[in-house]
Amino acid sequence: MKNILFVCTGNSARSIIAECIINNEYNDKYKAYSAGSKPSGKINEDVKKFLEKNKNYDLNNYKSENFEIYINNKIKMDHVITVCNNANNEICPIWPKENQIIHWDIEDPVTKLNDASEDKKFEIITYTFNNIDKRIKNWILNEKY
Repeated sequence: MKNILFVCTGNSARSIIAECIINNEYNDKYKAYSAGSKPSGKINEDVKKFLEKNKNYDLNNYKSENFEIYINNKIKMDHVITVCNNANNEICPIWPKENQIIHWDIEDPVTKLNDASEDKKFEIITYTFNNIDKRIKNWILNEKY
């Protein structure tokens, strides 16, 4: 079982989505975690609703937290994947070997959700989910287990 930590700044949408995808679709080989460099402290409500209603994911044990809790944690991270430019460019401790740190530049959907209609919110989150899901599938296909 390989451990993956998904990191973004707020840990309220992109990293949570990635964590959910791994833990629900690839939990036979991977265990995912997520954290933020400046976590919001909560999962975005629109993202949470989307994942629970449309993907049937249980988010009861998911939370927005700071990546510092993983620095001296006994969980060995095999891969760290940053899902935003801010997290990639911020001071971030290197847990695994440098070649096991991956960066995906994924636009933050939260900035677009505030004034959006319900239909538009669904469209925005679906686009982000599909983007992350596709990247995960491609990464797993090329990952040497």
